[in-house]
Amino acid sequence: MMEASSTEDLVREDDDDELITPPGGGLNELLNVGQEDNMQGQMEEFLGPQAEYNEEEEEKKYYRRKRLGVIKNVLAASFGAMIVYSVYMGLLQMQLILHYDMTYREVKYSNLGLEDIDRKMLMGINVTPIIGLLYTPILIRFLGTKWMMFLASGIYALFVSTNYWERYYTLVPSAVAIGVAIVPLWASLGNYITRMAQQYYEYVNYKEEHVQEQKKLPKGACHSYIIVFQSVFNIIFHLSFVFAEFPMLFILNDYLQDNKHILCNVQTCGATISGVIPGFNITVLTNLPRSMLLIQVESVLMGFAFLAMIIFLVLCGAAYRPTEEIDLRSIGWGNIFQLPFKHLRDYRLRLLCPFFIYSGFEVLFAISGFSLSYGVCVLGLKKLWLLILVYGLSCSVFSSLSLCLLRFPRWLCLMGGAAVHSVLLVVLLALSLPKDQPQYLGPLLVISVLWGLGTALNKTGVSTLLGMLYAEEKERLDFVYTIYHWWQAIAIFIVYLWSNLPMRAKLSLLLATLLLACYCYWVMERRLAKRVPYRLPRIPRPRHKVKGYRYLEEDNSDESDSEISEEEDKEEKKEDEEHLVEEMGEEDREEVGRNTGVQGADSR
Repeated sequence: MMEASSTEDLVREDDDDELITPPGGGLNELLNVGQEDNMQGQMEEFLGPQAEYNEEEEEKKYYRRKRLGVIKNVLAASFGAMIVYSVYMGLLQMQLILHYDMTYREVKYSNLGLEDIDRKMLMGINVTPIIGLLYTPILIRFLGTKWMMFLASGIYALFVSTNYWERYYTLVPSAVAIGVAIVPLWASLGNYITRMAQQYYEYVNYKEEHVQEQKKLPKGACHSYIIVFQSVFNIIFHLSFVFAEFPMLFILNDYLQDNKHILCNVQTCGATISGVIPGFNITVLTNLPRSMLLIQVESVLMGFAFLAMIIFLVLCGAAYRPTEEIDLRSIGWGNIFQLPFKHLRDYRLRLLCPFFIYSGFEVLFAISGFSLSYGVCVLGLKKLWLLILVYGLSCSVFSSLSLCLLRFPRWLCLMGGAAVHSVLLVVLLALSLPKDQPQYLGPLLVISVLWGLGTALNKTGVSTLLGMLYAEEKERLDFVYTIYHWWQAIAIFIVYLWSNLPMRAKLSLLLATLLLACYCYWVMERRLAKRVPYRLPRIPRPRHKVKGYRYLEEDNSDESDSEISEEEDKEEKKEDEEHLVEEMGEEDREEVGRNTGVQGADSR
């Protein structure tokens, strides 16, 4: 009995403490079974459908972020371009005024020949872009649109840095480099803004089948986004004319002579003069600016140039997907070189060439011809900043008028700008003014505002029109915008050559080019309304075979090279036929269908 009670006590103690396990490990087995059941339940809960997760809502949030990213890219590219040109034009203006002064040249650079260096520097900036059509598409295809903008902004920063040490071997090569970068920079910017409009359309309509399969966009699908983005870009970019005047307004104006000294040998101004300002005094500075002050100004401009580079590098996203970049490059460098010339067969581009040329004429005339021969000659050099600042503000504000194209036909923007400029050109042809007359400040500012209105309508109209004509051809955008800005470069070169012509001859050339541009544009719109087919060069298929998530191809070790070439020829013929059908209008397709039906009936 004593033994039995002791054993019962021991068992009770074990039950109370739960430390001593029963023999055979039965408790362990029970615990393991419970843990496995618990783990399985947690895994099912984790891997199973989540009650709080809404796939459609998450997809909406994802594409909302993508759309915000596109808007960020447009704003970043616009501000980057605005900062680059603010720095470039502000520094160039200050540099040319300082170098023009005879005292500045003799005291600081007596043996250097600074005047000759300035001529060669301007020649490098204005002449080099003529060959831009040869290399611009290759650079854009090789580097990519975003990296081309970054590299071009770096070249402008290089130009700013050379002004720390003004010598022939620093200023002239950097000016030539800017001439090389002008056409690629602007072609990349035009391509980039249009691509952002296409991407925004894809992110808005991400559920559409043609977007998911990455097919060509429907005709006119993204036109509204192109209009808005091009308008936003021009509103921001044209502020560069405003900020470019800050160095002259806050620094250089304090060192300029009075009008009586600067204009003492000038006889008349406006339409009757030849050259820029005949008789303009060769000394325009009261005393020379301190070297340390100039270094500080250049350092500030250098900082903003670096800021533009960082904006392009960090804030601008890629214009194309990585696989699309591979496709764009792999069509062959020879084809990339030839395609800009082949695109000129398209009558739409040929008929827009006069407008491209006039677009280059009118901007340079505003900031050089009108501002100097009418503005400075009548009001003095101290009012130059005001004329260009008012012109830039007018361009920026009136660029928003292109948003009217969302409701009105696309010809309204270009024809409205042409009408404003044609009236102003006739007025300027008859306007001959005496020198040093401050009472003419109001009328000249009104002309500057109206010229800015015409420039805004012209610039936004041409860029928007090109985007609308080639909106569905994403692989052609770099060629199209290259042609546009190459013709602008030709116009800049012509303006550089005609600097010594009489003012009435310059204005007559401007007016004749504008009238020709309007007529050619009317012909183009008429042909498009009649559905006249236009020629687009075929862009070859990528020849590469890449093993990856995009290019999954089955290997056939028994396939010979001749069989491969035959298959490629068949594919190319099929693509050519499809391409011809795409180029033809709807009426032509109906005629082809009727003809094929008749032939089929005859064959029966």
